[in-house]
Amino acid sequence: MSSKDPYEILGVSRTASQDEVKRAYRRLAKAHHPDRNPGSKVAEQRFKEIQAAYEVLGDPQRRAQYDRFGAGGPTPEFRSWSPRGDDDAVGVHFGFDSLGDLGSIFEQFFRRGPQGAAGYTARTGSTAARGGDVEHSVEVSFEESIRGTTREVHLRGADGTSERIEFRIPPGVTDGQRIRVRGRGNPGPGGRGHLIIVCRVRPDAHFRREGRDLVVDLPVSFPQAALGGSAAVRTLDGPVRIKVPPGATSGTRLRLRGKGVPDPRGGEPGDLYAVVQVTVPRELSETARELIRRLEAELEPRVRAGAEAK
Repeated sequence: MSSKDPYEILGVSRTASQDEVKRAYRRLAKAHHPDRNPGSKVAEQRFKEIQAAYEVLGDPQRRAQYDRFGAGGPTPEFRSWSPRGDDDAVGVHFGFDSLGDLGSIFEQFFRRGPQGAAGYTARTGSTAARGGDVEHSVEVSFEESIRGTTREVHLRGADGTSERIEFRIPPGVTDGQRIRVRGRGNPGPGGRGHLIIVCRVRPDAHFRREGRDLVVDLPVSFPQAALGGSAAVRTLDGPVRIKVPPGATSGTRLRLRGKGVPDPRGGEPGDLYAVVQVTVPRELSETARELIRRLEAELEPRVRAGAEAK
């Protein structure tokens, strides 16, 4: 891009608000950052133009001076920053009309890394090493892993200072899933690394997870299994009634649509499966024993005939 007008470089009008300028800068800097375009000289030059334009328009005073005098007027004053961020860094002067050789500009004052994209070193045309990542484990309940939650950690730096970091755990995380909190790791010449959160999900006494589906056991009595009826099923939103078909056996799966794990992307949630578990009482009265004997005498011929047919 050959334009020397910072407004044209960022693609904003002269009446654009500072927020509009910032949004345009972030969008363009992200698209043309050297990390996203390794080895591209075109992207590197474009990135430099974007940074130089934002150095002018991102500061209201510098922007007002440019609006008043233009590229040919008094040269705006910019400061260079050392890697330590010293306040007594040497002042550097240049006119925006010198953008034909943007490389020399960045040689002087972008060693600190541009605003919003710290770590880029124009002198070498590469990205300075970012600090190391920090890994931290957090434990969440089964329900929190389904619905999402927030957590905070306190990390102690090498200098002994403590930092409180709050972050969001999105709905639907799984055990062992890693979440990246950008820019909260160890410091380095190219900026801080990332904080890597490893989620540990506590097992639940009732629910099991299969992808975005939930599974729960449904105890039913033998009469219920044989005759059918309805039974209460535990869900994350509380118990609901479900129809048990006649002749249900242990292992039969009954589906409740939409009662599973929500889709974090806004799609359809998973389902909940109630797995029938036919229960047999351990102790029986004499009357119950007699009734079961009569039932056995009634059913045994049918069972035997079914077995012989196979």
